[in-house]
Amino acid sequence: MSVEAKLKRPVRVRRTSGDRLREALLALGQHHAQVITHSEKAWASITFAGTRHSLALVFAGADAVEAGEHFVAELPDHEFAIPGQLVADVTIVEVEHRIAPDPRMVVQCELLLLEDA
Repeated sequence: MSVEAKLKRPVRVRRTSGDRLREALLALGQHHAQVITHSEKAWASITFAGTRHSLALVFAGADAVEAGEHFVAELPDHEFAIPGQLVADVTIVEVEHRIAPDPRMVVQCELLLLEDA
């Protein structure tokens, strides 16, 4: 392969477990949500290692709020498929509803991902 061909190849960006988690949450929210905050912190016990994720998602508009209500109902028992990770704990920390002037719902949640050995 020539040097020019190597330079023109697109660079592959490796998706992290946080990226995959956000994608899974957006899919669960039927792609009506927008992630407004996401923080990630290393977590470990004697037997496990992983990361704790705190996220806030906004659902704006009537259809989005309906999807958000479904999201809140399904999230605690949802089976995630994130390669190399197990979702060990899911907590909905807060749900804020607003009807006027436009329907809006903000969901704050925390998830613990453990490395799947």
